[in-house]
Amino acid sequence: MTRGGARATAGHAAPGRQRSGADPTSERTDGAGQAGAVDAVSAAWTEYLAAARQLDGIRRDAATAAGEQARSVQAAREELTAIRTRLASQEARLRERGVPPISLVPTPPEVTEAARSMAGGPAAVLAALRAARGRADAADATLSARGLPRLAGWPPHLRNLLVYAPLALLVPVIQLALFVATGTGAASVAALVCGLPMPAVAFAAGWIGVGRLFPPPEGGRARRTTRLGALVCLVPAVLVSAGLLLAMLAG
Repeated sequence: MTRGGARATAGHAAPGRQRSGADPTSERTDGAGQAGAVDAVSAAWTEYLAAARQLDGIRRDAATAAGEQARSVQAAREELTAIRTRLASQEARLRERGVPPISLVPTPPEVTEAARSMAGGPAAVLAALRAARGRADAADATLSARGLPRLAGWPPHLRNLLVYAPLALLVPVIQLALFVATGTGAASVAALVCGLPMPAVAFAAGWIGVGRLFPPPEGGRARRTTRLGALVCLVPAVLVSAGLLLAMLAG
């Protein structure tokens, strides 16, 4: 082979060696594939975090609801125990007063209505038991009235006024009667002097009378309306004493 043929052969072989190297197009394709894979992993991670947060929120809500339900159940059990005790006491007192036992048993419609009102779960049961406690309080007030069931339903300041007012007027009426009968004599002066501490005595008697006539339900306190009682006992005594003193001075 001649030298010209060797050079021609080398010249044809050189482009072949250049094409056998790395292809730029395939490198760009590989880079795009890697970027797409990274984006897919990032999107999957974001979705995972969102699902984890949602699941945590659901778990927290479920724990809160379970805690509230447990507290409602515990409160309902305590309320039921207290109401059962009070109803047993009321039943015994009603039987002592001659109420027939058949009247103390709930009727089927009443049982159905009570079951319907408690069908909403522990919270509904607790609300129904608290309403029953209110009715038990009213029944205790009526049973404790000792012959005054109508007055037991009155507002405390009105029914207590029926106790304080007669005691507050008793001594002033006696003072006026003595003054009219004897004039400005020794008896009227003695009644006036003796009547000065009587408002305190009338208030104490009224305070005790309110507690006896209108006793509180079990575990409660009597509503004696102390300020009203003191005012009712003091005002008539002061007015009558001032009037008698002025009449005596004028006479």
